This record gives sequence, structure tokens and C-alpha cells, in this order.
Amino acid sequence: MRVLLDTNILIHREANRIVNQEIGVLFNWLDKLHYEKCIHPLSISEIEKHSNQSIVTSFKAKIQNYNTLKTTAPEVESIIRIREKYDRSENDKIDTSLLKEVFCQRVNFLITEDRKIHEKAHEIGIPDLVYTIDDFLEKVTTENPALSDYKVLSVKQDYFGNIDVTDEFFNSFEDDYDGFRGWFNRKSDETAYICRSEAGQILAFLYIKLEGSEENYSDIVPILTPKKRLKIGTFKVVSNGHKLGERFLKIVFDNALINKVDEIYVTLFNKTEGHSRLIGLLEDWGFQHAANKKTKTGIEQVYVKEFFPIPNKSEPKLTYPFISTDRRVFIVPIYPDYHTDLFPDSILNNESPQDFTESQPHRNAIQKVYISRSFNRDLNPGDIIVVYRTGGRYKSVTTTICIVEEVIHDINDENHFITLCRKRSVFDDKELKRHWNYRTGYGKWNKPFIVNFLYLYSFPKRINLDRLIELGIIRDIKSAPRGFEQITIDQFKAILRESKSDESFIID
Repeated sequence: MRVLLDTNILIHREANRIVNQEIGVLFNWLDKLHYEKCIHPLSISEIEKHSNQSIVTSFKAKIQNYNTLKTTAPEVESIIRIREKYDRSENDKIDTSLLKEVFCQRVNFLITEDRKIHEKAHEIGIPDLVYTIDDFLEKVTTENPALSDYKVLSVKQDYFGNIDVTDEFFNSFEDDYDGFRGWFNRKSDETAYICRSEAGQILAFLYIKLEGSEENYSDIVPILTPKKRLKIGTFKVVSNGHKLGERFLKIVFDNALINKVDEIYVTLFNKTEGHSRLIGLLEDWGFQHAANKKTKTGIEQVYVKEFFPIPNKSEPKLTYPFISTDRRVFIVPIYPDYHTDLFPDSILNNESPQDFTESQPHRNAIQKVYISRSFNRDLNPGDIIVVYRTGGRYKSVTTTICIVEEVIHDINDENHFITLCRKRSVFDDKELKRHWNYRTGYGKWNKPFIVNFLYLYSFPKRINLDRLIELGIIRDIKSAPRGFEQITIDQFKAILRESKSDESFIID
């Protein structure tokens, strides 16, 4: 496999001080898989012009570790159209030149954090060949579980005082903020969310703070109006293919719901690939650049997410975790063998949490995949799903609420199917092949379709099939759902009442 690396990834790889640990994780995987690390001649020219001479020197000393492309692909019609539409600067032109090598099949993949390159890749039909670091790591860890260096343990709350602030994980914060170590030590009796590997390596850290309407925002321009807010004070995730970013955002949203805040906000710099990646993650989930904050070390950008918005039906991620009752509701079955693996927060009382530590991407992800051959295929973004764990009259229970994000019917072939499902499915490639090729008892092949959905809420109290029948939600035991079965809004509300749900995420 020939993998082309974007210029900025090379620059951060050769930096003297380790700030972006995920770069090291990426290169470790490339070496383990014996992938050829390729660089474009234009990337070499860019690095030679870099203002940090130590990076230039380091790169020149290690250039033999990379394979410089000896020739470059010719201009083709699709690339020319991209240049005409997007390229306004020299950097834009270089980015398109890197993309051209993938499009013309001179290399297998391109790894880049540049969102504009990803946008271009979508436009010319090769989004599956252009990866972010996190997406690439997710791909290789899923495909090669035996080669993973560590098992990711569950997210824990811990006191600042129990966390080693000298760990290299915190280098980026010390570079960005004067007095970070002193601030950290003063928080010794406060708690933060942290995730470590089995070896004790810090992989993710989150500190959040509740602020009232009396908070002083005079250093933010334009000034934030008085509101109840949740501030993401310190947030960092090392990209490792395990979707920890989504897991930690779920924690943020859950805290915002519990505390009934009006907004969530975060202030951060946009100086490195790590910052850009975090900004991209926040924007994907509805945060918008709303203001700036002047500090001793530069200008921080202030990103804000309005809470309790009108739910966006076509792009539910932007207004997650809110749903609207003017959408349709479906109940859908999931077999016990897969249920808690996909929804670890919906674990049953008779299951062991130790069997479901977050060591797989699909467990941490808010975005998940459901493969179906249901006769009812008419789902739309924004529709509500009630997950029903099968098991018979007394053991079948409703457990979870989800939101439909996307429904995919146009699947080209088995490989396309596996690519679409792999990232967020509980199934490995072997099982996915079996699902694609499944035949009924009559030898007929019913083509599956894919529902991408967002995990939202786990019911505090479970309702079994017997009680669902008593409530009139399911007619009788023979009518237990076998695919996507639509229920009424009144039946959905009955499930919410019976399960003692917090309905603050529902906006009528």
C-alpha cells in the first residue's frame, strides 16, 4: 500500500517537541503494516520554506525515511474542474496536486486533516480514499485488532490531584497557556473525565465548568450575553481509531441536559493540526465560531452551541441531542448478541460491564450503523428509533432512543457494503460478508440497506414485551417487531412515561 501524507502531517512529525501524539500513533501503524510512506515533491518545497529552521533540518535528515514520488500524475478533466472551482492560492494548488495522485491511482490513500481537500475528494467521487488521521486509525484498528498496542479502558472521573500533569499528553496545553501547570495544580480537588490505555497512557481528558448568568465575559468580543452555560474548559483527545472524541462529546451533551443550560461554549486556538481537528469535530456537532478572546499568548476562537434549539430534521447532528415529536417513530429489534456491544450505556442488569469496555470504535461512537432487510425501508433523517432488545415475552425489552441520520439504499457491491458499514458496525468483515450474501430459506437474496443513526438516550426503566402488549403498543406476541415497525407518537410517549424517561431532549 502506498500512502501519501499531507505536508502538515510531515511538519508535525518532525517537530522537536511532541504536541500531536496521534502523529506518532499514525506512523507506528504505517510501519507495522509496512505501508509505503509517500511524499509529494511540492510538499518538500513547502517544508523547505518553513519558518522553523529546526523542522527543516530535521526533515532533511530524515527524508530517506519517505518515498518521494519520482513522477506526478497528469492533469485530467476532473482535477481541472476542481482547480477552477477551488484553487485561489498556491496552497490550494498544492492540495489539489496531492489529491490528483490519489484520483489517478498513483497512490492508494491520502491522509490529511485539511477539510477543503476532503470536500474536493467528495466532489470527484473518492471520499473513501482520503482519510483524516482518526478515520485512518479507525480503519486499521478495525481491520487489524490483533496488532493494536493497547486496549482502551472506559472513561472515568478522577481528581486533578491524581493525574500527572507532567505527562506528555499535556505538552500542547503548556505550549498554549502560560501558567497551565499552576492552574492544573490549583484544581487538585476538582474532577475531570479521563481515559487511559491499559498501560496507563492518557488518551483523552475533559474538564467542564457550569457558569451562571452572572459570569463575566468582558474579555470576549463580541461579549456573550448573560445565560446559563456549560464551558468546555480543557478538552483533548489523542486520535487512535477508537472514536473517543464522540464519547467525550456525549459526556458534554449529557451534562448540558442534566444542568439545563442555554449554551455550551469552548475557547481554543487554531494554531496546529490538533486544534483544527478539534474545531472540525465541534463544527460537525453544531458548534459555531461566535467570538474571539484575547489572551497573553494570542487570540482564542470562541465556539458556541445553542442548547434547546429547533431540531434540524435533515442534519440531526447539528442540533443533537434534541428530537422533535413531529417526526415518525419506529421500533426496531436488535439481537442480544449485538445489543450491548453497540449500546454499552444500555447494558442490562444481568450483564457484566467488564465485558463491554470501550475497546472498539463502534462502542464509543454516537454515530452507529444498523443493517436491515426490513420490508419497511421508508425512513428519513430525523425519524426516531426505539431499540428493542429481543428475548421472548418477558426478556425482550425497549432500551434505547436513537435518531436516523442517513439511509443508504444505493450500495454497489460487497466491498462497497463493507466499506460503508465497517467503521460503526458491531460486525467484523467476515460477518459483514455473510450479511451481504445472506439468502432466505427459498434461496432468494433480499438486498440489505444501511441506516446510519445517532445514539441518544438509554431508558432508566425497561419495558418488556408483555407490558408493551398490555399498553397496546404491540398487538400480541406474534406481532413483535421483525424490522422497522412504525408506532404512533402517542405510543412513543407512553413508552417514555412508562420508562420514567427525562424528556428534556424532546422539543414539540
